[in-house]
Amino acid sequence: MSSSTTPSSLPERIELSGEGLVLRDWTEEDLAAMPALFDHPDVAYWTPIVSPFDDAAARARLVRDRQLRREGTTILLAITVDGGAPLGEIMLRRAPEGVEIGYAVGPAHRGQGLAARAVRVMAAYAFEQWGAERVILELEAENAASVAVAGKAGFRLLDVPLITGEEKGRPFVLQTWGLDRP
Repeated sequence: MSSSTTPSSLPERIELSGEGLVLRDWTEEDLAAMPALFDHPDVAYWTPIVSPFDDAAARARLVRDRQLRREGTTILLAITVDGGAPLGEIMLRRAPEGVEIGYAVGPAHRGQGLAARAVRVMAAYAFEQWGAERVILELEAENAASVAVAGKAGFRLLDVPLITGEEKGRPFVLQTWGLDRP
């Protein structure tokens, strides 16, 4: 179907630095840290990340991350301050709606501006490396923390139809926030 020479192919390894962060590939060494980041009611409620999130879920996520990268659709990177311990995750994906960013920060690491900084670094990558004209965030209005991140990262609420659906047996309504190429 697709080959590794398609324009959508992604680098095998990615490391981005900026805003006091290092966004890097997930590795096997991170598997033990992933449940503490993702096995939390907030993450389960607001994100599509599987819950409960245990060691098996961590392994499956790493395998899926690498598969999506090979397919050329999605980049999932660990959010770190120094390339070491993961504090959360940032996603960049090519979606029908546009180039989308998503994020989750572990409960113990919230309140430090990690998500907003990681979003700005990833948006810059999308503009520079993917040639995106706009990057988007799809957020539930009730998710006050994510809405705050959108504002801090310079995104604005777009006047586009709401996205409705259901995930994990829960209906959701998403707003689309956008950041245009500088």
